[in-house]
Amino acid sequence: MDNSKSLLLDQQLCFPLYAIAKEITGLYRPFLDELDITYSQYLVLMVLWEQDGQTVNQIGEKLYLDSGTLTPLLKRLENKNFISRERKKEDERVVEIFLSETGKNLQNKACEIPGQIQEKLNLSEEDLIEIKKCIQKISGKILL
Repeated sequence: MDNSKSLLLDQQLCFPLYAIAKEITGLYRPFLDELDITYSQYLVLMVLWEQDGQTVNQIGEKLYLDSGTLTPLLKRLENKNFISRERKKEDERVVEIFLSETGKNLQNKACEIPGQIQEKLNLSEEDLIEIKKCIQKISGKILL
């Protein structure tokens, strides 16, 4: 039996997801450059804007990042004075992350980004909701 068609690029689910993720992340770059942050740093800040004072592990769980990836990212955010890292008094192995005033103030500027991205994509709110539902359905099946 010839299964060679199963290996065609246009038959894969992974490739369009990879390509679109790469391109959408690229759309963010000019807006994030203005804030002097990377896309990964933006994700961390969004988690903290939603709830300040989270542990490294909590942030990692939400972003599907291990501490080896997250720690250098957090150090760079701390060097830019957007966050502070503090060891928990009860258990010094646990590091909590807090927004600095600069990090809190950055949220006002960042609020414009989702609308700017939606404008660049030229998709209706309904289209975006439908796409997100499909992606969440897949994520729910593979992300634990």
